[in-house]
Amino acid sequence: MFKNLIAVAAMILLACSASAQNDAPLFTVKGNPVTASEFKYIYSKTNQDKADFSEKSLREYLDLYTNFKLKVQKARDMQLDTIASLNSELDGYKKQLAKSYLEDKEVTEKLIREAYDRMLLDVDVSHILINCDRNKPAADTLRAYNRAVNLSRMIFKGVSFDKMAYDSSEEKSAKQTRGNLGFITAMLPDGYYEIEKTIYAGKPGDMFGPVRSNAGYHLLRINAVRPARGEIEVNQILIRKGDTPEKNELKKMRADSAYNALQAGGKWENVCQSYSDDKSTAGKGGYIGFFSINRYQKVFEDAAFAIENDGDYSKPVETTLGWHIIQRKSRRPIATFDQLKRGLSERVKRDSRSELAKQAIIQKIKKEGNFFEDSKVLAAWTSKQADTVFHTFKWKPDPAKPQDVLFSYGKDKVYTVADFEDYCQRSGRERMRGGGYPVQETINKLYKTWGDETAMSFEESQLDRKYPEFKSLMREYEEGILLFEALKQNVWDRANNDSVGLQKYYNEELVMKYKWNERARVTFYTIKTDDPKVLASVQALAGKKPTAAVLKKFNKKGKPELVSVMEKMYEKDKNKDLGTLWNAGDMTTAKSDAGTKTASFLKIEQIVPPTTKVLSEARGYAVADYQDYLEKKWIQDLRKEYPVVIDEAVLKALIKK
Repeated sequence: MFKNLIAVAAMILLACSASAQNDAPLFTVKGNPVTASEFKYIYSKTNQDKADFSEKSLREYLDLYTNFKLKVQKARDMQLDTIASLNSELDGYKKQLAKSYLEDKEVTEKLIREAYDRMLLDVDVSHILINCDRNKPAADTLRAYNRAVNLSRMIFKGVSFDKMAYDSSEEKSAKQTRGNLGFITAMLPDGYYEIEKTIYAGKPGDMFGPVRSNAGYHLLRINAVRPARGEIEVNQILIRKGDTPEKNELKKMRADSAYNALQAGGKWENVCQSYSDDKSTAGKGGYIGFFSINRYQKVFEDAAFAIENDGDYSKPVETTLGWHIIQRKSRRPIATFDQLKRGLSERVKRDSRSELAKQAIIQKIKKEGNFFEDSKVLAAWTSKQADTVFHTFKWKPDPAKPQDVLFSYGKDKVYTVADFEDYCQRSGRERMRGGGYPVQETINKLYKTWGDETAMSFEESQLDRKYPEFKSLMREYEEGILLFEALKQNVWDRANNDSVGLQKYYNEELVMKYKWNERARVTFYTIKTDDPKVLASVQALAGKKPTAAVLKKFNKKGKPELVSVMEKMYEKDKNKDLGTLWNAGDMTTAKSDAGTKTASFLKIEQIVPPTTKVLSEARGYAVADYQDYLEKKWIQDLRKEYPVVIDEAVLKALIKK
């Protein structure tokens, strides 16, 4: 037993020693330590598969990381971390990064899977709607709810659902459809999650309600359930209806003729071209692409999905638009979960159903944050608020700033009545919108929203402590922003603006680096006519005389300019215009352009031997070189300003032999 205890103690000591080494300073910059764990993290992240932890690799990267930290320290000494715009940029990064930590991933994953599983089924639903959007006053909401309850009771007592939909539903199309929505599938639009949840929980014949949505209260009946149809890709031949019964009869006969032509062996493309009234698609075989349920009229959809094989076609199908002969090109089922997961994830997060994940994480935050709440304090404060004042602009927070505690997270984060009053004042629009509701209901809504926001803010403030990877990423963001600004001020802007220093550096270090190869000075002639005789005359004279003589000969005073020229320099082996020509006096074959009625040719005036480039000719490259020079000099100065000592023992502990 004693030996076992010794062994366990030794293992604990080794573990503590390893942990201490990870957190031991590898080097220090102006009193700010860079731990072995930080260096190990950034080394592994940067080098990935090449992070072999060899001494050579570690020392090379340590040199780079030391330079990085020196620049960041200089940025702090320059007080760049106090610039408002940079801090605002960093806050934006933090909020974006925090999003992935401020959600319950387990609940979100369940919502995504739930949506996908529902997409595999289409549900035929009928409903009765009592209109009442969510912004209606409480009294109107209650009246709508009670009416929906009364209709529900009447149906359960034996009144026909279809008749009740015809007589009482406030949906505009109810008298035509008797409340039937046809087959629908997940995901339903935002604000209709409760309806989606209800219809997918039922079976044919079940009735539910009232169920709340953004539109109002619904009574629901499940008529049928089938496997999801997915998508179908089709062509069509469309014969549009006429404006009289007689013309319609002729149109119907034309549709039958098109069908008979196909039956007789006619090619689909030819029949479509000859018969279809949809001129936008007739030349493309009548192609209208993929569609899923509820895109077109039910009779069209049913006919299309009833076609069993690719290439087969339907008999003429009548819709309000006309007669359609539909050809199936392909059909594809609902994609796999893995294929749809990313898109579903984005849709779920934008949808109000994501509130479930939000509330789950809030409960987790409260549990882990030692949340305490005193409901009596809120009740006492609520009892003092008058409906006629609280719901108006006249209401103001108590100037005494009451410090009664509403809730707290541990001992450090305490939220008082004064804090809630400040929130109520900031949320004036939501507070005044509560007019007509009991004051307690408005206060409870505000308190709930404030409590949720506070929970998220509290958790965001804890992310550095709870998640080492979050802390590391935020350090990277912050130091990256500071480094960029420091480089901009000390290197990039200086290299671009210091014309004297750039010229001096170019003359001393770069003048022999950037050279021109052998070049040709070329005249580009443009003749504003495509007359071959004129072109031959211009070329003949250009071959004997200088440019000025050619212009004098062909451009007469008082007349439109006939010949124009432009001089260019061509570097050897870096152009296509001259082809293999490379002697003074050589001319290219003239090219005529019938569209613009112009002609052009090139003449080599002079071959210029190799020369060095002046700064203006190599400025882009020179500025980049000057930036490198300034950065290296800056690092040398920083190493003198901030002496760095490497702890060799800590470094060697990282080496893997």
